[in-house]
Formats: sequence, structure tokens, C-alpha cells
Amino acid sequence: MAGFVGDVGDLSKIIMAKHGLRDMDDIDDKLAHELSDCLWSVLVLAAKYDVDLASAFMETMDRLEASIVKELHILQTT
Repeated sequence: MAGFVGDVGDLSKIIMAKHGLRDMDDIDDKLAHELSDCLWSVLVLAAKYDVDLASAFMETMDRLEASIVKELHILQTT
């Protein structure tokens, strides 16, 4: 978990560089690498704690979609 937190911190710095807030070389390569590191950490954590990540992801996306559709509907009727 500590490695994941470190990777997320590194990802944050790369995103800042992508937006011109930090100086960094090879930003796109570093971004791809760090996103891969973060994904690997998530997959390892899901396996360790016996989380069905595919199902959890789909359930979360369904809830987010329903929330967005509801919000858009509210905005369209006001």
C-alpha cells in the first residue's frame, strides 16, 4: 500500500508537469509508466483482499452513470 501511495504521488507530479506546472522530461512516457504502476498496485490489492474488481468496477460505473443522468435531467428541467 505504501508503494501505491508513493506511485500516486509520482503520478500527481507528472500530471502537474503535463499541465506546465512542473519541469519534467519525457512526460508522456513517465505518465504511461506511472499509470501502469498504479494499476498494478490496484490489481494486487484487489487480489490480496479478495475483491472482485471487475464486478465492483461495473457496479460503481452504473452508480456514477445513474447519478450523472439524474443530474443532467435536473439541469435540463431548471
